[in-house]
Amino acid sequence: DCPGKEGTGGRKRNLTLLRNKLYMGQRRRTEPVVESTTTAGDHGNLRRSQSDRTEYSQKLQEKMAPQVVSSTPATPLQEDEEDVSRRMMARRVKIIAELMQTEKDYISDLDLCIKEVIQPLRNKQIARFDVDGLFSNIELVHQLSAKLLSLLEEATTDVELPMQIIGEVFLQIKGPLEDTYKIYCYHHDDAHTMLEYYEKDEELKQHLRDCVQSLK
Repeated sequence: DCPGKEGTGGRKRNLTLLRNKLYMGQRRRTEPVVESTTTAGDHGNLRRSQSDRTEYSQKLQEKMAPQVVSSTPATPLQEDEEDVSRRMMARRVKIIAELMQTEKDYISDLDLCIKEVIQPLRNKQIARFDVDGLFSNIELVHQLSAKLLSLLEEATTDVELPMQIIGEVFLQIKGPLEDTYKIYCYHHDDAHTMLEYYEKDEELKQHLRDCVQSLK
């Protein structure tokens, strides 16, 4: 009934409506909007709820957070992978050891051949016996094998197992290996034919027997 009171009440209602409009406008500007891709019939935009935004933020923080080593027991899959890794490392160690031992044995055989066969035959100075033709460049083969063994020992001595790089040794000595064995293999057939001829001569054959007996 009082005009003044009606005016006051109207202003309050107008202020309330204005605040609501401002609030809704603020929400429209600040809320993220994503396009719906759930079904082909969905069109328009879907607004993320506050709970969706909170969940997304938590997942993002988990992905961005630094990884911490878990103290929980290893899973069966992790144990299997570790077991396979250990077996592979043990096999690798065995292969390297066999490789080096084979090279040592080979060098020992070459050393015996040079000392007990080649040098004595040279010292006898047999006119009909071509020592260099029979044994080709075997002394260079011996030197190269000794170099290879030295590099292998250098790559494995006092070096942790995962850091033992054997392939680089062979790459390093690849050129000299090719050059040396190219000559040895090229003369191999001729040396074999020469040996068959010497074995038909009793005097020369006896010299070879003496060398073999010295080796034994």
